[in-house]
Amino acid sequence: MAEIPDRRLIREARRIVVKVGSSSLTRPGGGLDGFRLQALSNLLARKALAGTQVVLVSSGAIAAGMVPLGLSRRPKDLATQQAAASAGQGLLMTAYTRVFAMHGVQVGQVLLTADDMHRRSHYVNASRTLERLMELEVVPIVNENDTVATDEIRFGDNDRLAALVAHLVDADALVLLSDVDALYTGHPRDPGSRRIPLVAGADDVAGVDVSKAGSGVGTGGMATKVAAAHMAVLEGIPVLLTSADQAGAALGGEDVGTLFTPVGDKSSARRRWLAHATHAAGRVVLDDGAVEAVVQRQTSLLPVGVLRIEGRFAMGDTVDLVDQQGAVVARGLVGYDAEELRPLVGRRLDRGVRLRTGAPASRPVVRRDDLVVL
Repeated sequence: MAEIPDRRLIREARRIVVKVGSSSLTRPGGGLDGFRLQALSNLLARKALAGTQVVLVSSGAIAAGMVPLGLSRRPKDLATQQAAASAGQGLLMTAYTRVFAMHGVQVGQVLLTADDMHRRSHYVNASRTLERLMELEVVPIVNENDTVATDEIRFGDNDRLAALVAHLVDADALVLLSDVDALYTGHPRDPGSRRIPLVAGADDVAGVDVSKAGSGVGTGGMATKVAAAHMAVLEGIPVLLTSADQAGAALGGEDVGTLFTPVGDKSSARRRWLAHATHAAGRVVLDDGAVEAVVQRQTSLLPVGVLRIEGRFAMGDTVDLVDQQGAVVARGLVGYDAEELRPLVGRRLDRGVRLRTGAPASRPVVRRDDLVVL
């Protein structure tokens, strides 16, 4: 296959995040597929030796742990999932370490939880760790820490984690590898389905079948991959979706898979974190004037433009700013506790308004520097 211009975004990326799903590394009944893991590791090790900084986001810990625990299918209860992840994560890292070492490449394990992304200090520390690993020419291998993740607070799938890691390391490209070789106009097995080689905007995927069904050993589906791609391209990061079997051709710039081209420019690390990694603790409903001020003029949000608040939150928590129809227009770090803010709703700060403590209410609901328009 010949290289095409758009695919140079992938081939020439100096820092690339590659995500591989469980179904591409393990056997249908669980357990690692050594041949497939070795093939991918060989490819990424050669890429690293050629000067590309590679971050691998790898699923597979739970699937790898199924065989030693005598499980015939992926467990559904959280406790058994955590047990399988505990048994399988060591096997997964041992396999990666052995193959990369054959090329003289060192790998390092990085386990993250959703809470590590939500908390700003944890997010910054994770970024520093990944940066230092790459400075030392170590390939970070990232996975969700399934042994401690809970149903209430978890990424849900490693496609989203991969997009967040791409934000975290300011990647030049993101490659999502699975058991499906591209995005199609219908189900890939349907005779009339056609591969979609390029997605340049939302209209290109309108009406496309993105069934959420995943494999028997994984958690994701095409819908999660498209959502992850959307997160990345909004921040100026091109995304290639293809199968693990075509990883070499994809990284070489050949016309395989589906390429999602960037639709936005890269924002600051803090704004990327606020827009994509944080979890909203509540909602603040704005009137039309406040929506215009926040979205168009990008001003701070004042209490006078607030119609009501929803949820329980503390000062410094992330809140979604929504219009009267419920659409999220921005996200920010709130300057008040929920109970402190309720009496201020719709009031001007220059009218002698005071807080319950007696102190004057002088600060915005959300400062413009703590706000990102979505």
